[in-house]
Amino acid sequence: MLTIHTAPLLLPVGAAPVTDGAVAVDGDRITAFGPYDEVAAAAGARVRRWPGVLTPGLRQWHPLWLLRRCYHPDPREAGELGELPIWGDELAALDLSESRWAGSVRRGIQRMLAHGTTAVAAPGARFTDPTVAQAVARSGLTVVPVTGAPGPLLGERPDLDPFAEGYDLAGTAHAPLSVGGRADLAVFDVPDEAALTGKGAGTCVATVVNGRLLYRSR
Repeated sequence: MLTIHTAPLLLPVGAAPVTDGAVAVDGDRITAFGPYDEVAAAAGARVRRWPGVLTPGLRQWHPLWLLRRCYHPDPREAGELGELPIWGDELAALDLSESRWAGSVRRGIQRMLAHGTTAVAAPGARFTDPTVAQAVARSGLTVVPVTGAPGPLLGERPDLDPFAEGYDLAGTAHAPLSVGGRADLAVFDVPDEAALTGKGAGTCVATVVNGRLLYRSR
């Protein structure tokens, strides 16, 4: 079924922003994007209306660090471990079975999705860690090579927020929107790009991966 995602501002990257913009998705592909009135001309489409800005999905350069050098506590562990990722000496003190690691990897991917991530980087565009490789494949995230990655990390460790690297949307999006391209989208509850890069990807309210709505906050 054709689905139209629309928001007050569409930021396609590589093209001018579109007020009251929309992206039409058929299966896993983008069939059109532009002003809502033009895109919505197709009959029978389901319409998803979002607040803020609609953009291409974002790219995370450091998934292995976030998934294998951070432990993402289960909500049932919040009383003991808190809710934030655990790393460093605190992580080393935990006795983690492989099944607990597998759960952490799945939760880490879900938290990436909650930050608009639709692509993750790996050497040779593949993960050799079987737990990570399996979880990423099941999620549908695109795996891209690390070629062109930014220089040294900002701060002492990677951040779930891809904008923490300090780049604008064009430097953080996986790829510009394109007709016929994969339907990887993100929605952020901010008024414009300046607010998006300033407040970060924690403002994400929805993430679409390969045409599937995999995260929504409301």
